[in-house]
Amino acid sequence: MSKLKIAVQKSGRLYEESMQILKDIGISIDNGRDQLKASAKNFPVEVFYLRNGDIPQYLKDGVVDAAIIGENVLIEKGGNIQIIQKLGFSSCKVSIAVPKSAKYTNMQDLDGKRIATSYPNTVQQFLDKNNVNAQLHIINGSVEIAPNIGLADAIVDIVSSGSTLFKNGLKEVEVLLKSEAVLAASPLISDDNLDILNTIKFRIGSVLKGRRSKYVLLNAPNDKLEEIIAILPGMKSPTVLPLAQEGWSSVHTVIDKNKFWEIIDILKEHGAEGILVCPIDNMIL
Repeated sequence: MSKLKIAVQKSGRLYEESMQILKDIGISIDNGRDQLKASAKNFPVEVFYLRNGDIPQYLKDGVVDAAIIGENVLIEKGGNIQIIQKLGFSSCKVSIAVPKSAKYTNMQDLDGKRIATSYPNTVQQFLDKNNVNAQLHIINGSVEIAPNIGLADAIVDIVSSGSTLFKNGLKEVEVLLKSEAVLAASPLISDDNLDILNTIKFRIGSVLKGRRSKYVLLNAPNDKLEEIIAILPGMKSPTVLPLAQEGWSSVHTVIDKNKFWEIIDILKEHGAEGILVCPIDNMIL
């Protein structure tokens, strides 16, 4: 039977979240962080533990069929590798930063300046797009120190919270791209393994929908039922069941977790009581 070879980063936050999403979609992996690869017990998958920066080449060469990888790395090194699905975790930005004391009004201020980065392809494309001529210094690791030691006038690097920039006396001035973890496919993937990958994509989609949603049960007086239902943005229509207490009904629906508290407050104002909120593991539409 064909097995899908999927690469994940071998350490760090992306590793942890990648293994969690595989676990959440029901794929049980024999532990193997210190190994090159490990097989799933219950699904036709082999997981390869690789350096994040090496994964695009493995995809290009067909050594692996798919990967969970940072979108920023794929853009920098992946060429035309297809993104199958965005995964909603390990979010970051690739940004330009300059010393806090530097005067900066727009991209033209970087013309003729030196920029240190680990993302030369991404930066060069951005500079070309904005008609800026700057000199790139390619550095792997510790890019933030470059302005302090006189190596560069600006840097381009990953920014998450911004604390590293702050500690090094830098300020973010431009965002080149926003990135998150993605599921990507090799251009050389076989039809059999593409079927397996599509199954994984479907399962991941169900888990991600569940993570973005809350299941809500509430009690509503029947004379307020119509206006309460009008407030609820359910998948299609909320489920309404009569309660043993005359004049009351139980309403069941799903709410986007980002709008959850706002909607709950409005429901309470309109007479909803006994509101119960439950997490959703998977949501299949």
